[in-house]
Amino acid sequence: MPYTRHVVERGSSHSFVAKARPPTVTMPRIKALTTGSIPGFIDVVMNLNSPALLEDNLIWQAKTAGKRIVFYGDDTWVRLFPKHFMEYDGTTSFFVSDYTEVDNNVTRHLDSTLKRDDWDILILHYLGLDHIGHISGPHSSLIQPKLLEMDDILKKIHSALISKETEGSLPYLLVLCGDHGMSETGSHGGSSEPEVNTPLVLISPAFKRKAGMEKLGVVEQVDLTPTLALGLGLPISQNSVGRVIPGVVEETPLRDQLRFLHLNGHQLSCLLRDSMPDHEKVEGFEQFRVAEKAHGNWMKRYLEGNTSEVLTNMGKKVLKQYLEALAAMSSALSKQLGKYDMYSMIAGMVFVFQLLLVLLLAMPEALSGAAVVDFPVLSSLLSLPFYLLCLLLASVHVLVCTSAGSSCYFCSLSWGLVFAAVAFSSAMFCILISIATRRLSLGQKIHGKSPQRSAGDEWLLSELDVLLLAGTVGHTLSLAASSFVEEEHQTWYFLLNTLCLTVFQDVCRKYFREQSGSADKEEHLLPAKDSHACPHPKSDMYSEKWLALATPPFTLVCCRLLRSLNQTGVQWAHLPDVGHWLNSSEHKMILSLLSAFCLVLIYLLVQRRCSWVSKVALALGLLGVYSYRAAVGNVLFPWQHSGRTASRGTVEARFVYVFVLGILFTGSKDLLRSQIITADAKLKSRGLWEIYSGLVLLVSLLFRAHNLPVLCCCLLIQTLMAQFIWKKLHYDAAQTTIMHYWFGQAFFYFQGNSNNIATVDISVGFVGLESYVEAPAVFLTALSTYAGPLLWACHLVCYLSSERDRSPVSLSHGCYCLALLRSVPAAAYIVLVTVLRYHLFIWSVFSPKLLYESMHLLLTAGVCLFFITMEQSHSSSQS
Repeated sequence: MPYTRHVVERGSSHSFVAKARPPTVTMPRIKALTTGSIPGFIDVVMNLNSPALLEDNLIWQAKTAGKRIVFYGDDTWVRLFPKHFMEYDGTTSFFVSDYTEVDNNVTRHLDSTLKRDDWDILILHYLGLDHIGHISGPHSSLIQPKLLEMDDILKKIHSALISKETEGSLPYLLVLCGDHGMSETGSHGGSSEPEVNTPLVLISPAFKRKAGMEKLGVVEQVDLTPTLALGLGLPISQNSVGRVIPGVVEETPLRDQLRFLHLNGHQLSCLLRDSMPDHEKVEGFEQFRVAEKAHGNWMKRYLEGNTSEVLTNMGKKVLKQYLEALAAMSSALSKQLGKYDMYSMIAGMVFVFQLLLVLLLAMPEALSGAAVVDFPVLSSLLSLPFYLLCLLLASVHVLVCTSAGSSCYFCSLSWGLVFAAVAFSSAMFCILISIATRRLSLGQKIHGKSPQRSAGDEWLLSELDVLLLAGTVGHTLSLAASSFVEEEHQTWYFLLNTLCLTVFQDVCRKYFREQSGSADKEEHLLPAKDSHACPHPKSDMYSEKWLALATPPFTLVCCRLLRSLNQTGVQWAHLPDVGHWLNSSEHKMILSLLSAFCLVLIYLLVQRRCSWVSKVALALGLLGVYSYRAAVGNVLFPWQHSGRTASRGTVEARFVYVFVLGILFTGSKDLLRSQIITADAKLKSRGLWEIYSGLVLLVSLLFRAHNLPVLCCCLLIQTLMAQFIWKKLHYDAAQTTIMHYWFGQAFFYFQGNSNNIATVDISVGFVGLESYVEAPAVFLTALSTYAGPLLWACHLVCYLSSERDRSPVSLSHGCYCLALLRSVPAAAYIVLVTVLRYHLFIWSVFSPKLLYESMHLLLTAGVCLFFITMEQSHSSSQS
């Protein structure tokens, strides 16, 4: 941007690096720029459909003061300030595939508006640069032309303002800023340095001309709000935590500087008084009162006509005191806004978990033939532990509320509501103990003996059971630490590697230790029907053994390679990875060959269980996927040149959508026929697998070209594990469910995702769309983001359904009580992770899978509970 650079280095300007607070999403940033406050993470959700801003803000103050405001650009402004603009034209901000028309719609108003004199404030919000980042990242070849376009626009505006200058008129002010930055992948929303660092340039003839490039100062983005308010002669927004940028007012007379700082300090001290009960203990508050008194003495001497150097030095001292007080108060207010009511949040979580466990323990009775649940409410309320718990919890509540240094919602409730909550929690705890005791006695009656005297392996947990239970509990506890939330992928990688080693141990035990005993045991492990189906049973047994032995190490190798494909997390996300190397223009041919190979392998892995119609549709659909990637410029056909102009690939993407819908329709038809017309297990299984293959085709279209190996490895691992591990080692439904969940979470991170909002790729929401349509855009973005967990959840449904149709699913431990205990971690863990993550969403900077986590978790929980309940019903009928 040559013209902008010249103005920054030699012009009448001030330049800063403005730090934006997370979440670095457009709507919260606009709120911060206009109100001076720090928005909460709920604004990330509100960003999708911004309501009118009712909080005191700069735009409302300007309109109230009679300022005529004109706006063109991102329609988020129009939704936030619906009746504030004299003239406006909003453009849709979510259609990220468009980076030309969205800016042209703003620029087309510019010439006529700059010639007019009927406005006081002109706001332009350009979106093209942001959209290019979402599509192809900050290093795209499209960035430089767009920056030059923005530079020409700034030059046009600046030249028009200079030509309008007249003798005696007030000086103009031109502000160039960004609402947020851009990560290495082109997204935003998190707290990395490239995302929070934004440029801030103020250009005005009121500033002195520079002699050369100066060192850039660092300010908070919210500091722009009080600076603009005082510059326009407006009141500072009452909730603003920003402070006047000293460099902007340093050229004004000392009296005006002190006046500006006093107004800013008065506003911050009032906000501090309203926000913190112990505001007098804040260091900046007392400093401001001292500076205010000194300012009064200075003004008295100044009005008396004193012009001595002593007065000047005294004024500079007051100025320094004001600046220190403003910095301390602003910092204290910012920290106060980052604090949360932990006691009330923990109390709410306890209530939720108690209800969850009660429902889980009551589920077998609710799903039984009688469908009657007996809650021992009366006996619990009349028991001694209930009253002791009430006294204990009441004393804890009094202790916390009397020692709490800040306001607490739970402590502000009336004693009647508090006693009701305490009684409810105590009753839930007593009911839990009562139901758990009844379940334990029921299990002992079924088997006719006590657990201590049970023989065999009924109550023994295998190494895999211990790992699954310890891993799920350990991962859940790890979410209480922000560092483990930021680098959660490391936890899943570790658990997945350990799982592969444990499975490898089970495979070795099956094929070596247990088969070394006798030929009879070998025949038991390899059923007779398999040997009849094969002409060479010995050779098949031999190949099966080595394929089973190779599956866990092969899975480890795949996982290690996928870890190198996309850097994720926070600490090492900036490091180069294989994905960056593949996406560079020099390696486009390698990416093309890799993509073609992956698409062929995907077809071979998926088509095995489909009808011939679905096979043809799948082949044509995958060919369309490659054509789409070639159209948008990610890969090349052999006859294409690398310098070819890229398009949006709308026709190619819609071509793929047709085959996706066709496959889904075929699968749904087979599934309905098996359920309604004929009870055909094979038809039902084929219908499920066809629906799964349609989902795979859709995901392959949405995945970026360098991520196709992730999908390929996902399908390959699923095939090998189902064929040689889960089936041959006779893992039960609970074990298989938790293993699927682990793999799904690991593949979420293999895609390059993290618990950072910035890793959500919203550009995939507009594949095949010509304009912004909310429903398909949200659906496609959710599907692409959670493709890994969703594919593993769907595979779980297909696998368990096909296995159940072949033979009744049996409990490996054969004990009802142990099955119940195993079902609780499988289901409770899933819901527990959901609640903890949403708790951490409020607590931490990183919102764990903010928008769409619930869909996958609910699906997985439902599948887990369904099949485990069927296991328990089958076990009970056998007993």
